[in-house]
Amino acid sequence: MSTEATALFDRGGRDYDTLVSANPGYHRDLARSARRLGLPGGGRGLRLLDVGCGTGASTRALHEALPEASITAVDGSARMLARARDKPWPATVRFVHADARRLPEAGVHGPFDGILAAYLLRNLPDPDAGLRLLLDLLRPGAPLAVHDYSLPRRNADRLLWHAICWTVIIPAGRYVTGDAALYRYLWRSVLEFDTPPQLTERMRRAGFARVRTAAMSGWQRTLTHTFLGNRPDA
Repeated sequence: MSTEATALFDRGGRDYDTLVSANPGYHRDLARSARRLGLPGGGRGLRLLDVGCGTGASTRALHEALPEASITAVDGSARMLARARDKPWPATVRFVHADARRLPEAGVHGPFDGILAAYLLRNLPDPDAGLRLLLDLLRPGAPLAVHDYSLPRRNADRLLWHAICWTVIIPAGRYVTGDAALYRYLWRSVLEFDTPPQLTERMRRAGFARVRTAAMSGWQRTLTHTFLGNRPDA
């Protein structure tokens, strides 16, 4: 993540779970993205990477979708990662404190059979380099699921995002934590991030094959998506 984003998540890590639990779709949508990796059975014998795991919600989604898989969960925020580690996990899940841009330096090596990157790419200073690194960590043919907000260009969707942030997300962040900086950053970073066509094209440029998009449901239907791609077969 960028230095700014890491610092903000370190400051907000203590109360992050409390705030996201107020969004009834948050965990449901992460579970959808984990299942959309399309990996077989219970995941027996598979190595998975959860990069940008935060407090472990995406890790939980991966584990519940593929309970027999081995999962390496990585985050650059020490405080968020500490919250994740405090939760009960099986021995097949391990957590690594590392900058997502320097995973091999932290001992995170492929090949992985699947990668979930939830709410990560938008926070990287160089998303193209981040995607190329994730591609290199996948075995040939293996999938990547990028789970994130991505606003269409339509004014209606952008007005909806403004309304949600300034009437719900930012006030709630200020009330619970006393500091709304992380949630103002969320508002701004989503507005500045790729539209769905831009992100799918970015994934193709990075070398991913079979790139496609799957929407969510409910009020986040046009705001949150799973972007899927595969490392080309050898």
